[in-house]
Amino acid sequence: MCGVMPPILSHMQSYTIGQAARLLGVSPDTLRRWADGGRLTTHRDEGGRRLIDGRDLAAFSIEVGQSPNGEEEASYTSARNAFPGIVTAVKLGDVAAQVEIQAGPHRLVSLLTREAVEELGLEVGMQATARVKSTSVHVDRT
Repeated sequence: MCGVMPPILSHMQSYTIGQAARLLGVSPDTLRRWADGGRLTTHRDEGGRRLIDGRDLAAFSIEVGQSPNGEEEASYTSARNAFPGIVTAVKLGDVAAQVEIQAGPHRLVSLLTREAVEELGLEVGMQATARVKSTSVHVDRT
């Protein structure tokens, strides 16, 4: 039997300025400035709130992630998933160490040698970038 397939209903999620800012790891004010400056398209809902379409936010997040940061030097590494943040904890053992970094909404925990922590001079409160390279990444829908 040959039939017509029903149309695929797509409910594109939109994000408020606050939600989008959290996802990008910036302040709502920064996101508003970007939108006001034409870097990001917004629209208003029935209540007057500024919203960003999910597809637009996804494309913009890639652009932001690829933008060079004027303060950072060029990086020579194969790990492309970089999370700049602030060191929030350093736990030193005899041989190993645990370092926690808060990068925007992300908390990253790394186990490395004590020697590496000491060579890098890692301390709570300093800026650091966690770089992640993995062969297995799990994705959950939220």
